[in-house]
Amino acid sequence: MRVYLPATTTVLHQLLDEGRVPGPLTVFAVTPELRGFYELSDSDEEELEYAALLGAARASLRLLDVDPAAARRRVVLAADLPDDAVAPLSDPDTDRGAARASADLTLAEVASAHIDTAEAEPDVAAAVAVVLEADLGSEDSQFVVDQAEGHELAWYATQELGPVLDLL
Repeated sequence: MRVYLPATTTVLHQLLDEGRVPGPLTVFAVTPELRGFYELSDSDEEELEYAALLGAARASLRLLDVDPAAARRRVVLAADLPDDAVAPLSDPDTDRGAARASADLTLAEVASAHIDTAEAEPDVAAAVAVVLEADLGSEDSQFVVDQAEGHELAWYATQELGPVLDLL
């Protein structure tokens, strides 16, 4: 199953240094709740995957809020895990697409990384400061978060991760 792990540059350093991110982990995937919300046909799987990635990108903003040492860039790791290692979260207070990965995530399981470019940093920094207020319904804060979410994440292969981190 393809999952999307919300992360920060700190988590990315840990993954490269240790070869794993310790589990259990909250990830995003095409869960029944996500599929039901969008009511798309099975042929729209790519759109559902993109929705899961965007959910992880929003969660990355929340992680940045508690990780002041991380670069102000959203990071999402796309990984392939066994189906039985991932269970959807059925809590109505969680994001659609949220799931629990029961084990560590290894570098070998990571297919790619999605990271904001330098141009996004000011908008991401502003969004980090208000993401919790946006989650609670503040329209003004949501507008700021929307500015950050308007930036497309750049795609990186796993062999590019070390050089990318060196540039941040």
